[in-house]
Amino acid sequence: MNALAKSDGKGLGVGLIGTGYMGKCHALAWNAVASTFGDVIRPRLVALAEASADLARTKAMELGFATSTGDWRELLADPQIDVISITTPNRFHAEMAIAALEAGKHVWCEKPMATVFADAQAMHAAWRGSGKVAVLGYNYIQNPAMRLIRKLIGEGAIGVVNHVRLEMDEDFMADRQTPFATRNEASAGYGALDDFAVHPLSLLRFVLGGVAEVFGEMARPYADRPHPDGGRRAIENYDIATALLRLESGASGVLTVNRAAWGRKGRIQLQIFGDAGAIVFDQERFNEVQLFRREGNEETQGFRSILSAPVHKPYDRFIPAPGHGLGFNDLKVIECRELIARIEGEKASVFDFDDGLAIERTIHAIADSFAKGRWVEVKA
Repeated sequence: MNALAKSDGKGLGVGLIGTGYMGKCHALAWNAVASTFGDVIRPRLVALAEASADLARTKAMELGFATSTGDWRELLADPQIDVISITTPNRFHAEMAIAALEAGKHVWCEKPMATVFADAQAMHAAWRGSGKVAVLGYNYIQNPAMRLIRKLIGEGAIGVVNHVRLEMDEDFMADRQTPFATRNEASAGYGALDDFAVHPLSLLRFVLGGVAEVFGEMARPYADRPHPDGGRRAIENYDIATALLRLESGASGVLTVNRAAWGRKGRIQLQIFGDAGAIVFDQERFNEVQLFRREGNEETQGFRSILSAPVHKPYDRFIPAPGHGLGFNDLKVIECRELIARIEGEKASVFDFDDGLAIERTIHAIADSFAKGRWVEVKA
């Protein structure tokens, strides 16, 4: 990749909206991408926006941005900004992404696209008409382990895939006394379905392709939660979701997600079964792939562990030795590098708004199926 530079010889100008968990991840990635890969001109951290000017000023100093503001719209008019990172709560994504694209900025928006399908469609339309790059923060697809799994499947290592099982579980809402929060409101979306399921669906799309039909179910483990202002408030969305899947390839599948699963901290498990073997990946064992091949002596057949290593690109850009392991923020750096490649017009492994809308269609089809109690086609 040729080092990206504007006509003035400087690197990409970056604006960041939001400095929470994912905002910090984006900032770390923008700060690290040039040093890690060595083939891009260091991005310029131009401006940062937060809910208040004071908070923005503090975060700009922490994260290395030159200026700050309490009004995110000020970033749109700044000619020094080429790309805007959007890391706000989901319900703000559509307005901000559309405004940024209309202002002529590239967009790096956290997942999911939006809490309402019509908003996701509007984001997609704005991108299509902008001539700009717009990608989504599905950084789990950047794991070298995922690239290995896709390669193994493409090479026929486990034969023809006939079934896949996807799970995502965390326990941050497992305690029934956890206070009611905005993510429990209907305005935040369906709940675990769009908050969580987009991640395993992104892995599925990356390694196997899309979903053709779904049959969905959603559940609430608890009816209400204590409200910070006193009393209890009814939960308005669902912490558990399950779906039967029929893949475009013809394989069957099962998806289940749960944000009230005691003991699970960051689990995304992907099990892929073929007619000649199987592949298993668990996000809590981030740097391992389990591979079973139906070959050799039955007495010694079994799953074998493959540890991430420099041979699994771009692991080598971070660590020169196998088995030491990458982390969540490293995947964000890889994603940032891929985004820069896409902006430069090169082939890049990122999910753009086409991919994002396909995932949104699947999510909303599952919700539609739950409401109707029948199989629903995922329509393009």
